[in-house]
Amino acid sequence: MPKKCCVPVLPSEGFVRLPVILAILGIGKTSWWNGIKAGRFPKGIKLGPKTSVWRVEDIRDLIANVTGNSQDWLRQNEQGNCNG
Repeated sequence: MPKKCCVPVLPSEGFVRLPVILAILGIGKTSWWNGIKAGRFPKGIKLGPKTSVWRVEDIRDLIANVTGNSQDWLRQNEQGNCNG
C-alpha cells in the first residue's frame, strides 16, 4: 500500500511548532535556525527549555514576503499533493 502523504495545514490563528513550519516551507532545521540568527525568519516564543512556538501570523507574513501572496502559496501547498 502506498504511503499516505500528509501536508501540514497552517491554522488560521494561534501558534505552530517547528516541524510544521519546516514541512510547510520545505527547509531543514539548520537553515531555519540560521535564518533566525540572520534576521530573515521570525524568532519564536519559548514555552520551556526545549519547546518553542511561532505565531501563525509571523509565518504567514514570512511566506507573503517570500512569495508575494501567502494565501495563494498556502492554498497550493495545502492540497496534499505528493508522489506516493
